[in-house]
Amino acid sequence: MTIDTAALPVVDAMDLTPQHRALLRPGELMASRSGECHRLPRFFYVVESSAVAAETQLTPHFSLWEFLEVDLYEPALLRAYPRYIPCAISVLANALESLRAALPGPVKIAANGGYRSPSHIGSRSGSPHSWASAANIFRVGSEYLDTEERIVKYGEIARRTLADCWTRPYGHGLGQADDHLHLDLGYVTVVPRQYSEAGR
Repeated sequence: MTIDTAALPVVDAMDLTPQHRALLRPGELMASRSGECHRLPRFFYVVESSAVAAETQLTPHFSLWEFLEVDLYEPALLRAYPRYIPCAISVLANALESLRAALPGPVKIAANGGYRSPSHIGSRSGSPHSWASAANIFRVGSEYLDTEERIVKYGEIARRTLADCWTRPYGHGLGQADDHLHLDLGYVTVVPRQYSEAGR
């Protein structure tokens, strides 16, 4: 499935308002918890309205709105439409579609568990959520992922199914998860063919 670029045009975030640039920080380096630095995304899909988010299917089983569901932890300007989501969301959605085929039922993404901007309160360190290449799954079919057995079980399936997928270990400490399965594809950036990264 390809994304309808008429419904989701692409923007170079360097061309957004100063207020948006300050929150999205396109092209800036962001350090992870372990100290590695990665450049934040620069190219974003423009989501004009909540109706577009609800109606846009990224894959047969995943709609755009599922990756945009955030609460007051995200700055108000970034919760208002038009909204912006890194182009790597298409990579994540296709990976989750492959994972869903290996699982016994629908995959549900938690609120604040899809894309989060680097200005989101939960983005204190460089998490792949800010690249739109990570998802927090809280339910598979009728099973809630809130036990060690289930988080370990579905984490193993994810790692077998998706090349280079990383999952947080079960636990209650920093860098662990006890009420969802965090999986990510690393620090994925997508540069659409019609854009250049030169000259900025």
